This record gives sequence, structure tokens and C-alpha cells, in this order.
Amino acid sequence: MVRSCEQEIPAWVYVGILLLFIHFHSVTVSGAALKQEPTLDNGATVLNHSMSLVQRMETLLAMGNGSDVTLRVQTINTDEVKVIQAHSLVLTMQSDVFEEMLLTHNNSALVLREMPDCAAVFDKFVRYLYCGDISVRLDQAISLHKLASKYRVWGLQQGLTQYMTQHLSSDSPTGHVVGWYNYALQIGDMTLRDSCLQYLSWNLSSVLQSGEWGSISEDLFLSLLQRSDLILQSELELYEALEGWITQNQPVSTIVETALKAVRYGMIPPQHLFRLQKQSPLMAKYYEAIRDLLYLAFQFHSASPIQLAKYFDVNCSIFTPRNYLSSSWGSPWVINSPTRDDRSFSFQTQLGPSGHDSSKRVTWNALFSPRWLPLSARSTYTELGAMQPTRTDAGRPRIIVTPATSSPDFAGVSFQKTVIVMARQQGKVVVRHVYNFHQSTEEAGDFLVDADLQRRVSEYLIDSSLYLHIVIKPLYHTLLVARK
Repeated sequence: MVRSCEQEIPAWVYVGILLLFIHFHSVTVSGAALKQEPTLDNGATVLNHSMSLVQRMETLLAMGNGSDVTLRVQTINTDEVKVIQAHSLVLTMQSDVFEEMLLTHNNSALVLREMPDCAAVFDKFVRYLYCGDISVRLDQAISLHKLASKYRVWGLQQGLTQYMTQHLSSDSPTGHVVGWYNYALQIGDMTLRDSCLQYLSWNLSSVLQSGEWGSISEDLFLSLLQRSDLILQSELELYEALEGWITQNQPVSTIVETALKAVRYGMIPPQHLFRLQKQSPLMAKYYEAIRDLLYLAFQFHSASPIQLAKYFDVNCSIFTPRNYLSSSWGSPWVINSPTRDDRSFSFQTQLGPSGHDSSKRVTWNALFSPRWLPLSARSTYTELGAMQPTRTDAGRPRIIVTPATSSPDFAGVSFQKTVIVMARQQGKVVVRHVYNFHQSTEEAGDFLVDADLQRRVSEYLIDSSLYLHIVIKPLYHTLLVARK
């Protein structure tokens, strides 16, 4: 019992009053900031002391004053028991699972059986029920999410999902994104699953160099190999990482063959293919399974793409580039003060991935404009016949990437352009957005559509600069003709 004003007040009433005060941010006796509330009548002022009430609730939990229920948290497969003195009113207000349990139990003790990881953070979970805030580490996110889901504390569950989505790039000793992906897959959270998969795909080079790479499951491993949006240095880097994963995990032969067949050998220069045939134990062991793919890759590199397209389907994955960051395929571009004025930049790439075209170079001109008016929103000519300016304060960021010259060598080659936007998250530079364009980039409607480049702390900027990487992906699929 709690004594106040020389009258005895039941503990549950005291707790209820505290909860109501917290809910409505009413007045207590300790000092707090005053703020004017313009929507109140008669010039009323709101006194906000909610933080002191949260502190009182935390003290109430820690001291167990007025407790009417005991939580006995049993760690499964151990003798460890964690005892928490709690208040039924708080538990039932926050969780309908606790409400059902308390209604069906006649005694004041609840025995809760939890896995070790969940038992370890159960006191942190209960504190959230009292105080409405929680400190989370990367290695605790899944355990807390399990508890929030089990006891149907939806606000905490949604907050933890958002936390995981926003902390994919955080550093951790053994990595955490793969574990979060597997957990999302297990519970059917497709939003979290897709966020993890996108992060792994867009930052694959750094993932390949981490200890996390060796821990990915077979399904995730094969799923990544099938994707065309992977961002990495080269296809050779992917093959070498694949070889390392197989050596470490020793999967069955069918998995190895499936993985090796997903490598795009046509994107690996022939000198490296020869070296792999000579030096790679994995390729030597499974040579028969991929012999036809290697033979096709060597044909691809030795013949003219126009001739190859007469006899083979060049519209398949082996001839489709991924997002390669090496200098043969594009260039980084750092734009300082991107809201100031238009910028231009030139770079070169090889004409195509085929060895037949690798010595041929294409010069590209890139134009970035922070305020570009789309064609659909402007007239082409004024009344006097002069072309109207396309840049305007009402426009928004645009990027245009075009070849500096034309050449007969371009016949049958189309170019897909990918613009990668980097950002700094949790102190690490990661891929923030990827924009894919085809022949024309000017009218790509979603380029930086949500970016606020005026803010120095914009999530699209690194030290007030826009960090881009432009990738040119030559595609030969337009060469398809009737086979002879």
C-alpha cells in the first residue's frame, strides 16, 4: 500500500494514476519547462512533466513497490530463472497477451519460458512497457522483436523493424544483415527481407570482404547470384568470392553446379578465364558442368557480336552486365555544392563486354543540373523562334549522360545507364539509391525526386557533396536476327 495525504491508496490506483498522467502529459509537482499552447482557450499554458513521470515509473519497476504479479522468466533448457516484480495494470494496458494470461491464472505468479537470447533481454523488454523507451544494440534487435511479436506489443515491434531497416550499414564484429534477412524470412516480414536483400545487393563488394559472407545460407547465396543489380567491382570478384564461400561451406554438388552456372563468364575477360581454368581447383573439379558456358564465353569474346547474334541468343544473363564499378564500365563523380549551378563531366568506357569490342572506347558527356525543367513542362520554342532555357528555379535535379560522338561501331549496341548515389550511414559510405536509365536519361522521372539537396545534413550528401558513380552497361540484345 502507498500512503499519501494520510490516506491509504491501493497500489493499483497509484499505478493507474501515473499511467494516466503519462498518457495525457498532465501536471506533477517537480519543475519542468513551460511552453505556450496557441490552440488552448484563454491563454492557457501546458506544463509538461512527462519525463519525471517516466522516471517514477522506472523507479516503481526497479523497487517493485505495490507489485501484484511476479514474472518468473525461465530460460529454456537451463535452470536459470529471472524474477521480476511487476504490476498487472501496466502489463494488461500494454499487452493483450499478458491480459489473457492474468485473467486465466488464479495466482499472482506467471511462469514465462523463453529462449536464452530472449530471456537475456526480458528485463529490458518489461522496462519498455513501463517507460515507453528502450536502448537497442544490433545483437539484441531480433530477440526484442521476438518478444514484441510474442506479447503483441505492436508499437515496439514496428519500432524495431524500423531500427533494423535504418541500421543495416552499422558496423558489427561478425555482421548482422544476413541474420536479419534470415529472421525476416522466417517471420514473413517481406519489407525487412527486401531491405536486407537490397542492402546486400547494392553493397556486395564490402559484404564479400566481410566475415558475414561465409555465413549466408545456400538460398540467399543462390538468390544473390541470379541478380543483375549487384554492385561490385567485377564478375571476377564475384567468382572468387563464390569459390571462397563454397570452400568454407562445402555444399552438395548440385548447389555448387547451380552457383557456377549463375556466373556470367562472358563478363570476365578471356585472359582471366584462361587463368581460372589453369589455377582454380573449383573450376577444374566442376569443369564438365560449366564447359559449355565457358566455350560460349570464349566464342563471345573472339567473334563479332553481330556474327554471334546470328547463331546464339545474346539476350540471356551470361551476356548481361551487372553494375560493375571498375573503370572499364564507368566512373565516380563527386559534385561539390550540388545546388549551385550546372556541372559537366566526361569519361570513357569500353564499347562492350565482348573481347571484340574491349579495345574500342566510347567517350561520355554527363550533365548534372540542380534545376532542370522536364520537356513535358516546357515549350520548345518562344514566339521569336529562339529555344527557351531549360534551367529554372522551379525545376528539380536532372542528369543527362550521352555519347560525345557517334560511330558505326554503335550499330546493334544499346546502352543502359545506371547512376549510383552514395551516402554516409552510421559512419560508413554505402549505396543510398540506384537509378536505371536506358537510351534517354533526361526524362527519368524519379532521379533524386525526394532529395533535399539544400540541407547540409541531407541523407543524399556526404560533406555537402553529391557522390555519384555512373555505370554504362552495353547490351547486345538488339542484334537478334533469324538464325541460319
